[in-house]
Amino acid sequence: MENSSATEARTAQDAAATAIRPFRIEIPQADVDDLRHRLARTRWNTGLPGVEGWTRGVPADYLKGLAAYWADGFDWRAAEARLNEFPQFLTEIDGQDVHFVHVRSTKADAPALLLIHDWPGSFVQFIDVIEPLSHDFDVVVTSTPGVGFSGPLTSAGWNTGRIAAAFTTLMDRLGYGHYGVQGNGGGAWIAAEMGRLAPDAVTGIHVNGLVTFPSEDPADFAGLTESEQTRLERLQNFRDDKMGFNAIQSTRPETLAFGLHDSPVGQLAWITEKFKEWTDPASELPEDAIGRDHLLTNISVYWFTGTAGSSAHLYYEMAHDPSAWAPKDRGTVPTAVAVALPADVAIRRFAERDHHVVRWTELDRGGNFLSLEQPELLVKDVTEFFRTLG
Repeated sequence: MENSSATEARTAQDAAATAIRPFRIEIPQADVDDLRHRLARTRWNTGLPGVEGWTRGVPADYLKGLAAYWADGFDWRAAEARLNEFPQFLTEIDGQDVHFVHVRSTKADAPALLLIHDWPGSFVQFIDVIEPLSHDFDVVVTSTPGVGFSGPLTSAGWNTGRIAAAFTTLMDRLGYGHYGVQGNGGGAWIAAEMGRLAPDAVTGIHVNGLVTFPSEDPADFAGLTESEQTRLERLQNFRDDKMGFNAIQSTRPETLAFGLHDSPVGQLAWITEKFKEWTDPASELPEDAIGRDHLLTNISVYWFTGTAGSSAHLYYEMAHDPSAWAPKDRGTVPTAVAVALPADVAIRRFAERDHHVVRWTELDRGGNFLSLEQPELLVKDVTEFFRTLG
């Protein structure tokens, strides 16, 4: 039988593990200097003669210019100070530190809203929506386990269900019995899973960058509008021509990690390509869509935290998780879907098959990273949706 002193010690250890600890970003100057030195010593690939544009990946000339700005023009300390304007914390959940921002509203009775990012984003992608959303919500912004200041991962097995469970634990630990959730892309999958895990706590789900899939039933394709057919063709093109990153991260993340962890230009190219392909195609370059400093702040977070590898492992976990692809019950939590028509692939009939969709907003601007591309539109749609829920 355990004695009282051992019980007290174990209780103290448990309390320490679940404590919420204040956190501040303070990257050592030696790491900032090391980044600049590595960028200066890059062994550049010249590219294939006669090949222009982005069809085979990031063009060498473009990447050289972006890397030069990262080394000598981008001000990490200014970016760090901007991020530190938001109260940040760490807490251990299921053996893993989880980093989050927590900004309380000035309204005493404001509901809570959890924001979940996509890969290769980070909590940085919500930098322009936190303050305006805090007018109406207590805002909690998570860093997904394995990404940024929540990583690197301490164990394998962090699939969508485990991440969703960790985030429900976080909201409970913060004292929120009821709350809304917003997620984009992969964050939308986590948000939906939270609704299935905790339908009594999650009052509503708002998603953008939602990916929907048709079944093998030919009836799925009958009567699609011209816009829906375009989105379906876009999904097919993505699966045929833009899934290289997924194949590698889903099968050999550890091999990939050596290159991305050691080479800042490798990390720069890997993430920049996705911001080019997943933002509004009206933007010629990624920085035209989200701003060059926002792009490099996000990439710097991956670099300084050394989470290229652990973030890639999240794809491996999902690809090798039988429950991720097994049939699921239709969600019951009221769900709003914001569709950026220039870039998204979501089709309403497929979304309604899987989720309890009560609001569907089609936007003529933006892409997957709506919180950076069109923050005002996202804030407006999120706020209006949750107001309808009372």
